[in-house]
Amino acid sequence: MKRISFATQLVLLWALVAVVCTLLVGIIWLLVETDQSRQVSLASQQSVAACEHVAARYSLSRQFAGITYDTDLMHAVLDAVLIQAPKVEGGFWAPDGASVAGSAPPVATASGHDASATSAGRAHGFLAYSFPTYEGTGIKQDIPEAETPLILRALRRSVSVHTALSDSVPGGAGATVASACPVGGTPNLYAWTLTRAQAPLGPFGHVLVVTLAVVLTGILVIAVVLGMALRRWRQNLSKLESSLSPATAASLNELALVGEPDLDKIISAVNAFAARSKASQARAAALSEQLMQAERFASLGKLAAQMAHEIRNPLGAVRLKLENVLAHDEGAQRQPLTSVLGQVERIETQVTSLLALTQPVTLTKRRVNLAEWGAAIVGTHREQAGSKRISLTFDVESLHAGQTDAGDRQADFDPAQMTRALDNLILNAIRHAPPGGAVVVKMHRVTAAEASLLRMEVTDNGPGVPAADRERIFEPFVTGRPEGSGLGLAIAREIATAHGGRAYVAETDRGACFIIEIPWHTYS
Repeated sequence: MKRISFATQLVLLWALVAVVCTLLVGIIWLLVETDQSRQVSLASQQSVAACEHVAARYSLSRQFAGITYDTDLMHAVLDAVLIQAPKVEGGFWAPDGASVAGSAPPVATASGHDASATSAGRAHGFLAYSFPTYEGTGIKQDIPEAETPLILRALRRSVSVHTALSDSVPGGAGATVASACPVGGTPNLYAWTLTRAQAPLGPFGHVLVVTLAVVLTGILVIAVVLGMALRRWRQNLSKLESSLSPATAASLNELALVGEPDLDKIISAVNAFAARSKASQARAAALSEQLMQAERFASLGKLAAQMAHEIRNPLGAVRLKLENVLAHDEGAQRQPLTSVLGQVERIETQVTSLLALTQPVTLTKRRVNLAEWGAAIVGTHREQAGSKRISLTFDVESLHAGQTDAGDRQADFDPAQMTRALDNLILNAIRHAPPGGAVVVKMHRVTAAEASLLRMEVTDNGPGVPAADRERIFEPFVTGRPEGSGLGLAIAREIATAHGGRAYVAETDRGACFIIEIPWHTYS
């Protein structure tokens, strides 16, 4: 199973933190709203129950006392009922302009209550007020002005439906609940109560909410900082990836540090590796040169042994022919001397191949017109091919095919060295092509692994090269002809290698196809 990247893991972690914060905010909000609704519901039930109890108690006491309206009785009822309802205050009220049946002028009572409550209360129709469980100092006698609109709203709603009900408004530390209910047996007289619901989540709910808000803010800040750090990390990582891309890997220089301690460790390790790699490449190049020289000297040793054999045989034949010339008359000298000349040429060929193999390939590159250069090379071998009745052609159409720019028909290489290599391939093809056969030379531009190559092909319809010999055919002294030296293809491969390319035998259904590929360089 493929593991996700470290950067993706950080992104997922950041997303998880964001989801957790969102869930916590939602849970806290749900708890506060739910608990506040519960507290308001409980306070409403308590307030309505106290209001109905006050109304019922006053109605019952009035019947026994036989008095229709008495503020002293109202205060006594309020004190008696509300003393059993902590934190609940209440009173009696009559609609504005309404007259209470059997009412009498308000009088002062022995309990100290103003029978008509306060003057402000009388203006709104309040008749009596009591808060026996008030926790402050003294006796609270004033109806709370801030809650008066709420109390009046509940009373007027009760007047309209003539039943007990409650109303509430949210507050900073909870909610204020007011209840109103009609007094039975006394028209236009209503009792009311007022209480306050507890704050959500209990007395320490506000502290808890503030603490959780601070914690969530801290988590949010951490998430933002983490996101910024992750963004910076990914940007620096992208720079590092760009520096290590295949396009720049070949010319990798020392990478600059990005300021991230972890990434800087990786960059330092990459720089150290690049330095070691360059040193190793330099050593490899030196060793490769030494190896080529060693192979060349080893080839010289093999060639020395072969030359001793090859030179001895022609020299023996020359000696025999000369002895025959001396033993016969002058008319018979032409044929033996011609044979001697052929043997001398054979010796010269061996010596020339030996010199070519021992000398290192030194390149002098210049701009070459491929069409003219290829035609000139093929022209030098056309007479020899014709003597064997072999058709030798230069397929110039392959060079022009698909090329619209004249620059695609010119390349930079060493024409003298590459002529030696192509000569060897053409001569090899002429030697192996049967009488009446054909040898074709092609040149064109190809693209492989994002690099442009100049490909030169020499094909013939001869017996071909066995698959087992395709790798060995370019080694020195490996030849398929008894009279061959096995050096021509080795020289062609060495010249191709010096140009940064290669020489090889392609797979064909019939005949042989020798190919030289070198980088296509055009310098301005």
